[in-house]
Amino acid sequence: MIARRLSVSSFGDRLQQGFKSKGQLCVGIDPSYEQLQSWGLPQSKDGVRSFSMAVLDDAANQVAVVKPQVAFFEQFGSGGFEVLADVMKEASSRGLLVIADAKRGDIGSTMNGYAKAWLSQEAVFVCDALTVSPYLGPESLNQTVDAALANNRGLFILAATSNPEARSLQSAIASGSSVAKNVYDYATGHSKGTLGSVGVVIGATVDCSSLGIDVEKPSNVPVLVPGFGSQGVDLSNAGHLLKTFAPISICSVSRSVAGSTKQGLAERISIAKSELEIGLRA
Repeated sequence: MIARRLSVSSFGDRLQQGFKSKGQLCVGIDPSYEQLQSWGLPQSKDGVRSFSMAVLDDAANQVAVVKPQVAFFEQFGSGGFEVLADVMKEASSRGLLVIADAKRGDIGSTMNGYAKAWLSQEAVFVCDALTVSPYLGPESLNQTVDAALANNRGLFILAATSNPEARSLQSAIASGSSVAKNVYDYATGHSKGTLGSVGVVIGATVDCSSLGIDVEKPSNVPVLVPGFGSQGVDLSNAGHLLKTFAPISICSVSRSVAGSTKQGLAERISIAKSELEIGLRA
């Protein structure tokens, strides 16, 4: 197991410091079969390692946050998980905040097992925050929240995702509010300080107002926002879309900066960062 000394500051505090030092762009690490093929890399754990380390090399001095998509490592079995653990440890050693995009969600002892793997002091996977699913009921995450906060880690709970299949579920009314709003309220109840450590995932293409989530009202709930770049939303529109959520948002890009070749990767990240900075000031 990989032991990691607990941070003395909360995830929310570290995230806020990352925003101040390197901005709010998050670079996704998504070694899909298609991405590896595009870069001319072997579709194997060795290709995954080469791709992931190249992204780290070009992102480390430009951004504060990286987000490995766990599924693209898991598809290569135990070897893929070995690479994932190495990549996350390396990212942490370079001072990057690591959000593990694993979307774990279960109940009882099973969820406790996930928490031990990702959020404990003895975690096998070195991350600062983990994406989780609340669709066994937000309260099913209570112990996971406790584990994350006790170890100065963070969570990002799926609230309003961009995929069209989610709309009927996330817009359904429960206890007088949409399911998405209930998830957001749950995160609000656990986020304390200037910037909390329990956040939500809201897709860049989502109309928050239609779900009852008020982006005109200031919040301390960090928001992970996928959907920029290749999914059709320009980073230059971030401020307009996010409104008062803009200062607390992590804007994630993956395929649009990875591109079809390693050549120019650092420049693509730099351009994305500049576009986001312009967008957030607009």
